[in-house]
Order: sequence, then structure tokens, then C-alpha cells
Amino acid sequence: MKFDLRVYAVTDRAWTGTQSLEEQLETALKAGVTLVQLREKELDDEAFLVEAREIKNLTDRYQVPLIINDNVEVALACDAAGVHVGQEDLEAGRVRELLGPDKILGVTAKTVEQARRAQAAGADYLGSGAVFGSATKKNAKPMTKELLREITASVSIPVVAIGGINQENVHELAGTGIAGVAVVSGIFAEADIAGAVDRLRREVEDIRAAK
Repeated sequence: MKFDLRVYAVTDRAWTGTQSLEEQLETALKAGVTLVQLREKELDDEAFLVEAREIKNLTDRYQVPLIINDNVEVALACDAAGVHVGQEDLEAGRVRELLGPDKILGVTAKTVEQARRAQAAGADYLGSGAVFGSATKKNAKPMTKELLREITASVSIPVVAIGGINQENVHELAGTGIAGVAVVSGIFAEADIAGAVDRLRREVEDIRAAK
């Protein structure tokens, strides 16, 4: 399955206010988000699946793949494009077995060793960070640009940077070899979601062109 990591939106309903998550996400999709990860830490599997099906109907309209965070069962039940798992979740090789060969598998990698191991286990892309800390995960340790560069150089699969990325700091990731940026509050906490997505996309395209 083809996928585009340039602007990888990771949902977080903590930033919903006058708009619902679906309304915020549709604004982001219209503005040029290229991949969506649905993350719900508080919902049980049944509620998560109901929401996943609703979100997939939305992402399908914009022909953007939907990735489910952590939950393989929900991903398969709603026929999402794939799953993203962290180092503390189900082992990547086992996830690949459960998903089969045709779904997208993303894996968090915070070291070169983790990156190489994830690629060997069948990952299609890596998420690495937190490059600027994180408003979502308070205990996330910042990752140096040097380490991010080492990770991207150590594997042949694409790497997306994550952690505190927004339209003001994304340019600092130039030269790291990333394929895109995974963004939470830098999209969904912005007053102008469409403007933030547009600028993020243009900045990432500049970074990719300068490799």
C-alpha cells in the first residue's frame, strides 16, 4: 500500500473545543494532511471501534490512509490501512503476522538498534522523537537532531519525526533525512488548523527537496 508521510496528523481530542474531533480532522484533511493516526487512550475497544469506523469514513472520502494507534484488533475490524505500535506495545514481528503483508506497519524507534530491529521485523516506516519534547507525553525525552539523523541513515524505510513539532520549529529538522512529521498539538491545538497544515506541508517539502 502506498502512503505519504509528509504531514502525519495524530489525533488528540484534548484539543477539541467548539469543534468536534471529526470537524477538526476534516479541516486538516482539506488542507493537505497526508496520513492520519487515530489515537484513543481512554476508550474501550468497543467505543474505539465505533469511532474508528466513523473516522475511516472521513479519511476514505479524502483518500488518506488511516493508521490505528496500538490496537491491532480495532485496525483489522474497521479495515484501517494499518497500525502504529510503540516499544512497549505488541512486538512488531507479531503485529506484522497479525496484519498480514498488505497493511501498513509503523513502529516507534528511539535508538538505532530499535530502528534496525523494527525494519527487520517488517515495519514500513518509523516514528522517532520526541524531537522538541512533547505536549502530549509529558515524560517524553527530547531526541537530538544528531540521533535522528543516525536513525534515518541506519534504515532503508522512511522515518517520520514526532514530538512538539509545529509550523514555527519544523524547519529545524532540515538535514535529518526525515520523510515527514507527525504532529498533534501543532495541528489540533492551532486556531487556524488549515493554515498550520499548509505551512507544515510546505516546510516539509522544502526539507525533503534539500536532502
